Amino acid sequence: MKENQKHLRDFTTSPRVLAIAGVAVVVATGGVAAAVVLLRLIALATNLAYFGRWSYAPADLSHSPLGLWAILVPVGGALVVGLMARYGSEKIRGHGIPEAIEAILLGRSRMSLKVAILKPLSSAIAIGTGGPFGAEGPIIMTGGAVGSLIAQLLPVSDSERKTLLVAGAAAGMTAVFGTPIAAIMLAVELLLFEWSPRSFIPVAVAAITAAFERDLLHMTAPLFPFSGEMAVSLAALGGWVLIGLLAGLLSGLLTQLVYGCEDAFAKLPIHWMWWPMLGGLVIGLGGRLDPHALGVGYDNIAALLQGHFVARAALLLLAVKAIIWAVALGSGTSGGVLAPLLIMGGAMGAALSGFLPAATPGFWPLVAMAATMGGTMRSPLTATFFAVELTGNTHVLLPLITACGVAHAVTVLMMRRSILTEKIARRGHHIVREYRIDPFALTRVSEVMTREVETVPATMTLHGAAAFLTRPETAHPSFPVLDGDGRPLGVIDPPSILRWRRAGGRRGATLRELLAGAKMALAYPDEYLADLADRMTSANVAHLPVVSRQDGRLVGYIGWKDMMRVRAKLQSEEHQRSGFFGGASARPEMKTGPA
Repeated sequence: MKENQKHLRDFTTSPRVLAIAGVAVVVATGGVAAAVVLLRLIALATNLAYFGRWSYAPADLSHSPLGLWAILVPVGGALVVGLMARYGSEKIRGHGIPEAIEAILLGRSRMSLKVAILKPLSSAIAIGTGGPFGAEGPIIMTGGAVGSLIAQLLPVSDSERKTLLVAGAAAGMTAVFGTPIAAIMLAVELLLFEWSPRSFIPVAVAAITAAFERDLLHMTAPLFPFSGEMAVSLAALGGWVLIGLLAGLLSGLLTQLVYGCEDAFAKLPIHWMWWPMLGGLVIGLGGRLDPHALGVGYDNIAALLQGHFVARAALLLLAVKAIIWAVALGSGTSGGVLAPLLIMGGAMGAALSGFLPAATPGFWPLVAMAATMGGTMRSPLTATFFAVELTGNTHVLLPLITACGVAHAVTVLMMRRSILTEKIARRGHHIVREYRIDPFALTRVSEVMTREVETVPATMTLHGAAAFLTRPETAHPSFPVLDGDGRPLGVIDPPSILRWRRAGGRRGATLRELLAGAKMALAYPDEYLADLADRMTSANVAHLPVVSRQDGRLVGYIGWKDMMRVRAKLQSEEHQRSGFFGGASARPEMKTGPA
């Protein structure tokens, strides 16, 4: 290996990651505590609202003694949430994950104590009064707020604060569902916007810590035990693909339904604080049609996996849940999306079970649950592992990843954005959720530099340099200055000539004299553009001489325009290759923040 390449490594992570991982343990404990509090608040709010009792026990809303008065319970809860959003923090509106993404990309991963308190409280009220939501979105935002608040007390960088925010979110999700692997995958696919050990290790530590502490608290795992499976066959494969296609279409429909409702609410001539009350009325009426559609609905997931839903009941649950969920989310109340997606997808699977190849009861609802979640959130790996960890069944990995992959393909090709990123786009920000290797990290200076370089001698005078740069035939704005041995002493351009003249430089002073003692940044032919770009930015220059490491002689010249050709070439090659199938691909982009 060459001497100059010994500093290069596969990863740039430093031992500091161990300190951040240590902080992630504390963050995870805070995330677990927040999750436990949220779940207890939801149970308490449900018992108080529908049964008038102070209890943390699970409650079946279909047995509420309120009768028709139960229609008004979601309206009252929505009023409280609207007031909290208006006079507390508007950031509690919505399902939490877009807000977490926005904080990461646009807010330097800073979240406030007010949000950390109001988000779980508002979500508990919304869900406890019948809101058809899950606890995962609120706990992801709340756990993220815990991580962010702890990070803000420490001397950490923005990137490390982001990592701790995501660590808190992963810990919260793990505490609620007992799914550490899915929580880590959610971080990788959705929240981190990078793939590196400096972020992965602390997030993994947080998820593992949360899973360990969850076990110490004797919380049930897996939440929905399921031992069913299906023999691999051509017919089975066709069924998995079909479920994926239908789940992808359902994902698109649900996304359009949510934002269609949001657009309808935006046209109302009343303040947005009152919108959740209208959504609450729809929830209450839907609850009269099917009480199972209300609340988090974890009992529905268990019943679907046990095969207890007949096709008619499943279709009713799907229709009512979809309508009240979309209207409620569109109204701007507080709640999550994961559990509702599982229920709606599972209901579709249950309704189709009689038309699909024979399988264990609950198998098709499980596959449809995961595919609907993966397609709607565009996180197929998260959905796959989420379903496996929720059920404790690794035998369904193949059908799950098949259906999730197909659903993901459908939604990616069918819709510009997911249910999560559409909200951010409506606020004027664009994000890209793709990982690509930076071409600068793979391209050496020698591959793009100009080899035939026009130079000027160090003996040229200031007056001569000014005349040279202003001649009509001079084609470039800057030129390397070489000594008698071909080694660069610096670079001249019109601004440097003007600067020397203003400083009182003699017309007869040579460039050697003017450049004496000046610091000069250099490039080397065997180094990569990624390092060079950082150096050029630091030196605030647009061009650099390229010199041999052996004798320091000039061998080339490189500027930003040369470097940009790397990206242009990559795009051109991608465009040409994609033309083979009759269409050009979308312009390749790095996974970045807002454009």
